[in-house]
Amino acid sequence: MAKINILPAKVYNRIAAGEVVDRPYSVVKELVENSIDAGATEIEIYIEKGGTQLIRVVDNGSGIERDDLQSAFLPHATSKIAVAEDLENIMTLGFRGEAVASIASVSKMTITSKTASGKCYSLTSEGGELGSVQETAGENGTDVSVEMLFFNTPVRLGFLKSEKAEESDITNFVSRFILNRPEIAFTYYVNGKKILQSFGGGVEEAIVEVYGAATLAECYEINADKHGIRIRGYIGNQNYFKANKSYQSVFLNGRYIQNVTISAALSNAYASYAMKRQYPFYVLYIDVPTEIVDVNVHPNKADVRFADNQIIYGCIYSVISAVLDGQTKALDYVVKEPSKNAFPIMPQTPVLEKEKPAPQPKKETVKEKQLDEPKRQSVFGITTISYEEAQRELRESSPAFVNRKQGMELPFDVGATPRPKGFIPIEEVGDYKRPEGVEDLPKPRKTKKTVEDLHKRFPDLYFKRNEFIVRDPATEPVKAAEPDYFAENKKFLEELETKNKQNKIDVSNCVYAGKLFNTYLLYEYKDSVYIIDQHAAHERLIFNRLKEQMNNRAVVQQPMLLPYELSLNAFEREFISEHLSEIRDMGFAITESENGSFSITAIPLDLQHIDLSAFFNDILSDISGFRAIKLTEILKDKLATAACKAAVKGGMDLTREEIDALFALMDGDMGLKCPHGRPVVVKMARTELEKMFKRIV
Repeated sequence: MAKINILPAKVYNRIAAGEVVDRPYSVVKELVENSIDAGATEIEIYIEKGGTQLIRVVDNGSGIERDDLQSAFLPHATSKIAVAEDLENIMTLGFRGEAVASIASVSKMTITSKTASGKCYSLTSEGGELGSVQETAGENGTDVSVEMLFFNTPVRLGFLKSEKAEESDITNFVSRFILNRPEIAFTYYVNGKKILQSFGGGVEEAIVEVYGAATLAECYEINADKHGIRIRGYIGNQNYFKANKSYQSVFLNGRYIQNVTISAALSNAYASYAMKRQYPFYVLYIDVPTEIVDVNVHPNKADVRFADNQIIYGCIYSVISAVLDGQTKALDYVVKEPSKNAFPIMPQTPVLEKEKPAPQPKKETVKEKQLDEPKRQSVFGITTISYEEAQRELRESSPAFVNRKQGMELPFDVGATPRPKGFIPIEEVGDYKRPEGVEDLPKPRKTKKTVEDLHKRFPDLYFKRNEFIVRDPATEPVKAAEPDYFAENKKFLEELETKNKQNKIDVSNCVYAGKLFNTYLLYEYKDSVYIIDQHAAHERLIFNRLKEQMNNRAVVQQPMLLPYELSLNAFEREFISEHLSEIRDMGFAITESENGSFSITAIPLDLQHIDLSAFFNDILSDISGFRAIKLTEILKDKLATAACKAAVKGGMDLTREEIDALFALMDGDMGLKCPHGRPVVVKMARTELEKMFKRIV
């Protein structure tokens, strides 16, 4: 009986859908990429209920012929490549031919398309079951409608985020498409409402549409060519940072990617300017030769692999750091400087015409003579070298690095290749010479030694016997049961509660023993002495009181003279929209305007000196985690600072009544810590003191 089943298309397409279309945003991504590859100059995107009810993409591209409509629904059917060699030179966004078949297998999908010279035809698939091709009315281009996404995979449907969250992810990807293809006009509708629109007017217009006009004033526009790698786009200046990474976009050969090598190069270039939990702004377009990058890494095509990560990292890091550090060579990279908040770039010293030396014929160096084609290129007046030349120079200037990377022996001048301590090849054992003065070792033979012989001669040689054990299932001991994690958690909580009880003492049995340096209070309790930091103790008590007041306060609002306008990108906008009720419960009067920004007209009276910019940056800094917004957590540092300023200081001479009142407020809790994490109380047993004085051993 056959054990290997040949899966039908209905099954393996649904399996492929698990990787290609895991969420509604990936459906939008695949359909828009197909529209771009079809040469569209206008693309409209419609979604309803977070994309689960409807995703529709309409373009004015080349369209699909009637005879190709059914083929479009087949797996691995594509017009982008034809032979295996095409994979080495991929310039389109799509090429795998999996998307349409995968989407159709988990939805009701209709493709309506018309070519410039043909009629308009439509074909519908429901759960992967194809209907018949129908002639219909329509304009040039393609209209793809995806309804009831994941209707036949209820488990996948149950794992989706909320409608607002899915809508936010789609909006984020549409924003990236606007930035990626600024020459294409995009219009994006959510539940019938227009959210984003671009007119194909270029990169600046796209950035203004997505991030606002104020962003351009904070950015350098760069255009550089280094080792055959072109880097262009906009990067934020040395003082322009955001609270999260949603303002970072990298497009490699026209494809939006998230790559560790590129991200590390950019982060390290900004490292000396960024503070903790600050992220640089950039929209970068990087073009590299197709033969040095592999885009066929994963079906979602979100990451790529480079033939040499070091050259990619070095090129990006050197260009960005030169601009940020104001180096002279940055003048060759910068097209336009920010209009505010940026450090000036070092000006080049002008050379007067009469002082210029007469041009001399350039002598070609030996290294230049050895360079093969392609020859050195001149870009923007800069002499550059190609990617191949950069690799050649790396090999010539650092052969040890290249050999190590390729697993080859390193070219050390000392002769023998270095080996781990205690390791001696077996072929060298027979030639071992007896050390002078050693008579008890047997004469070495040119035969293989036993483990015992080798261990005698080379005590530092590590060895371990191989053990082969055949287990009998009949006599095999019964495997221990899996631990009960709920029981372990319960035990941990009980131990924690016991520990807290142990930290509590009966204050009525404590005896005041004095103070040290007007800072540390001494109390005796049984056979121990408790040393209390008066500042830390008072600071903790004030902090607890402020937190309690914050949680139970009656909210009184203070109207603002001028409203505070909060401008956010689409991703942040959806997050704030979801949490408007929590922000209003804190006491903020906040409303969403028609253009997608937020207006704050009143703040809590007890927070009238709050920095609104820092407050909302703190909220948005953990946007990826979608944590609950709690006022006491966001304002913890502010409360701690207030408590620190209000608490008694070290060195302040307290009266006995004040000391007793402070100790009483502690309520015997000897496990307290100040808001900054320092201990409030240190316990010292009587035995420790007696050991210090050698009264006991």
